[in-house]
Amino acid sequence: MIDVRKLRLLAALQRLGTIAAVAEEVHLSAPGVSMQITALEKELGIALTRRQGRRLTLTAAGSALANHGHDILGRLSLAELEVDALRAGTVGRYTLSAFPSAARTLVADAYRTLLSDAGSALDVHLTTAEPSVSISALAAGDVDLAVVHSYSNVPRDLPSSVDVRFLGSEPVWLAVSAPAHSAAATATLSDYASAAWIAPTSDVSCFDMMERACGLAGFRPRIVAESMDFAVQLELVAAGVGVALVPALTVAATPAGVKLLELDAPVTRSIHLVTRASDRADPGLANLAALLEQASTDWLSSRRLPS
Repeated sequence: MIDVRKLRLLAALQRLGTIAAVAEEVHLSAPGVSMQITALEKELGIALTRRQGRRLTLTAAGSALANHGHDILGRLSLAELEVDALRAGTVGRYTLSAFPSAARTLVADAYRTLLSDAGSALDVHLTTAEPSVSISALAAGDVDLAVVHSYSNVPRDLPSSVDVRFLGSEPVWLAVSAPAHSAAATATLSDYASAAWIAPTSDVSCFDMMERACGLAGFRPRIVAESMDFAVQLELVAAGVGVALVPALTVAATPAGVKLLELDAPVTRSIHLVTRASDRADPGLANLAALLEQASTDWLSSRRLPS
C-alpha cells in the first residue's frame, strides 16, 4: 500500500522542483522531506529520485508515480469536498413520496426554494402515492421520506420504525351548488342526508373520512359518482350532480357555481413527514425536512374559504 502522505511529497517535488520549496509548502524541514521520499523508495523497492548536481530530480519511475499522485490527490480533494457537503446536507440523492395535493402545493414550493439555492446540489426524485403506499415504500427502502396525511375521524397507524414530523393541518370543506345554498355560511351534514354525493374511490382513506363523517351525522351517503381527482369532484358539484367533502389543499380553484362551506362539526386533515428512524441523523434529509416544513407553514396558513 502506497503511503499517500509520502506520495503527496513526491508529487509536490515534481511540481515545485526543489526539496526546499516542498518543505516550505508542507511546513516540514528539508531533511524531513528527503527522509520521507527515501522511505517511499525503500518501501517500493525502486529509485524515484536521483542527484543531478546539487538538485534532486525524479527518475522515470518517480515521474510516473508523481503523475499518478496528482490524479489521486485531486480525487482525494474532491472526496474531501464532497464529504464536507454531505456533512452540511447540501449534496445527496433522495426519493420523496407525497400524496397528490401535497405534491402540487407544498412539495412544489419546496422544490422552488431548493432549485433557487445555488449552494445546494440535492437531487430529489418525486413520486406521488397515497399514504399507505408511501409508508410501505419507505419501509421497503424504496423512498427516503414521505409526506402523508390522516383525518381527524380516520386515525392512521404508523410503524414504530419511523420518525414522524407534524407539518400542520387543514380543514375539510363541503362543496355544494352555489345557487341552491347561497345563504349558507356553515354546513350541518345531516341536512344533506337525502343529497346525492360525489365520493373518492373506496380504496383510499379519503372515502373512509367521507363515510364516517356522514355516519356520525346519522346517514349513509347516496353515492352517484366516484373520483380521486378532487378537481373532477368540484366540476361535478358545479354541474349539479351532488355534494362533496374536499380537503382545503385539494382546491386549486373553485369553479363557478360552487360554494365551499365550513362544517359545524369540523373534520381536519393532518399532514406529516415520515422518515426511517435509522436516517434521523442524515443531514440531507434534515435540510429537505426543513424546506417542506416551511412550505407547509406557508400553504396551510393561507388555507381560507374563498370569499
